[in-house]
Amino acid sequence: MSHSLARRLPAAKQRRASSTRRHQNRAALFFLLPGVALFSLCVIYSIISSISLSFYNWDGMTPKTFVGFDNYIELFHSDTFYTALKNNLLWLAFFLLAPPLGLLFALYLNQQMRGMRLVKSLFFAPFVLSGVVVGLVFSWFYDPTFGLLRLITGHGIPVLGDPHSVTFGIIFAALWPQTPFCMVLYLTGLTAINPEVVEAARMEGAKGVRLLWHVILPQLRPATFMAVVLTVIGALRSFDLIAVMSGGGPFDSSTVLAYYMYDQAIKYYREGYSAAIAVVLFAIMLVYIVFHLRRMLREER
Repeated sequence: MSHSLARRLPAAKQRRASSTRRHQNRAALFFLLPGVALFSLCVIYSIISSISLSFYNWDGMTPKTFVGFDNYIELFHSDTFYTALKNNLLWLAFFLLAPPLGLLFALYLNQQMRGMRLVKSLFFAPFVLSGVVVGLVFSWFYDPTFGLLRLITGHGIPVLGDPHSVTFGIIFAALWPQTPFCMVLYLTGLTAINPEVVEAARMEGAKGVRLLWHVILPQLRPATFMAVVLTVIGALRSFDLIAVMSGGGPFDSSTVLAYYMYDQAIKYYREGYSAAIAVVLFAIMLVYIVFHLRRMLREER
């Protein structure tokens, strides 16, 4: 009797554990369902819909007309597309200055000094401002008649009116809020650094650049990864400052793929052509994201 009871107890425990796991899995599924449904509706469906729309000619009102790859053929033969692509690459190259600048500011602000909280607030203030406000501020700054740039140089410089300088002027304006964003990421990472490791390295004689390169930066790798990825995505989807400061001009010299897409859809009612631009921009971002995800997974292993 006692032997049969002993055999039944583990079986009963296994049944209870199995039932508990089923309940936990069901509860987790119910919690995930709203997020999965929202993601599927707003992201997956939008991607599939944009890819499908890129094969049609549609003005948003009349019936769609299937045109196959005509939108892509026209896009790859357009001079404006290559101008926008070149500007996106310029944004990408100069925007990557934000993570190292953010790291320098974070190292400076990560000190125990009187009034440092106020200084941190001043450094972080540009990130709180919207892109429209930043664009208006720098438009006034660049104004050749009464702008601050005229007061500094003594004569007006038409930064936003010159096709050769307008893109660089807008990128400089965009770096103003992007650098504090990277700074906050690095400040968060600096608070998680093991002080014992840093102290041990100092006792071994490491200091200055050697301490930063061999001890601090390896522990800031997650913050660096996030700063670089978000900076690159921000560079590729740049839109608001261009819309406020130059409208893609003069002569489409400052347009990027995101603004070119908006311009074709809103001004010229070319929804299919705009969707083709969106698909190309998504493909560029997807290649970059997959590359970095694979790299991150290799480092995790």
